[in-house]
Amino acid sequence: MADVIDLSLATSEQIEKALGDRIEQVRLSRNITQQMLADEASISLRTIRRLEKGEGTSLDTFIRVLIAFGIQENLKNILPDPNARPMERVSNLGSERKRARPTETNESDIPWSWGD
Repeated sequence: MADVIDLSLATSEQIEKALGDRIEQVRLSRNITQQMLADEASISLRTIRRLEKGEGTSLDTFIRVLIAFGIQENLKNILPDPNARPMERVSNLGSERKRARPTETNESDIPWSWGD
C-alpha cells in the first residue's frame, strides 16, 4: 500500500506522485494491464507509465483514465458546488455573482519609504 500523504503540506509533485500511485493501485485491483488501460483510454502506453510514476501528464490524460475506469463521477468531488450556498443566496436576494472584485489597496495606506 502507498504511503499516506498529507495534502495540506504536500507539493504539487508529491500530490501528482500520490495520484499516480493510486491510479496504479486501481488498475492492478481491477487486473488491468497498462496496455489495456492505454487502449481503453485512447492514450499511449508511455503516457500511462508516466502518469503512474507521477511524471508530468495532462489533465486530459487524467480525465481519460478516470473515464476508462468508469469513475469520472468522482470529478464532482474535486471542487465544491458554487451554487450550494443557500445563506449567501438569501442575503443577495437571488442575484448571482458575475465577476470577482478583490479589495483594492489604497496607496495612502502604504507607508512611505526612501527610494520610491
